[in-house]
Amino acid sequence: MSTEIEKLTQILKESNNIVFFGGAGVSTESNIPDFRSSNGLWNEKLQINFTPEQLVSHTFFVRYPEEFFKFYKDKLIYPDAKPNAAHVALAKLEEMGKLKAVVTQNIDGLHQAAGSKKVYELHGSVLRNYCMKCNAFYDEKFILESKGVPTCPKCGGKVKPDVVLYEEGLDNDIISGAVRAIAEADTLIIGGTSLVVYPAAGLIDYFRGKNLVLINKSTTSADNRADLVIHDAIGKVLGEAVNNL
Repeated sequence: MSTEIEKLTQILKESNNIVFFGGAGVSTESNIPDFRSSNGLWNEKLQINFTPEQLVSHTFFVRYPEEFFKFYKDKLIYPDAKPNAAHVALAKLEEMGKLKAVVTQNIDGLHQAAGSKKVYELHGSVLRNYCMKCNAFYDEKFILESKGVPTCPKCGGKVKPDVVLYEEGLDNDIISGAVRAIAEADTLIIGGTSLVVYPAAGLIDYFRGKNLVLINKSTTSADNRADLVIHDAIGKVLGEAVNNL
């Protein structure tokens, strides 16, 4: 066992109010590409003259709904993805009563699939979709099976994913819940995020607790503030540390 894993295990043992803040790197081990790494979604060469950011913007959704859904179905929904060691370890920590909340930038629902109960989804979820006219609910299968633009069988309205698109604001209730959880935590573990997407990345500034832990393959702007920095695969690190408890 490495010294870093030993340190993390000790921190987990001594902590009773842990919050985990995670990004796309948490799901890459479930074969969901991350948005910003060198082989991430944003760097993929598209056969279209739009950037991926434009393709998932509110403007694009309104102006070019067919193209939006083609990209969305192809690149943002991964129906076969399964929780990995990181998701499982976090769910175990919550079961032990140590982890109080997961705050995630991911939209894949894998934390809940692993068994996590308290999850603040800052950017929404591909698993939830709503009719913009009558507010009827539809799951991701409905979107994947629909031809062209998904429309509500009940009223004919356009169905929109419950995902925060570029140019849209985050949900205030989710933000305040996440802020409260982070502010009350004795340990904040940040993992699988480059900490460049705001306002989400700014939430870590509310942490006033004892241990700030950073687990990420590459360096981040918060490395110099952390009590423990581990540059390694998050599933391996969390899995090992939680198994040591």
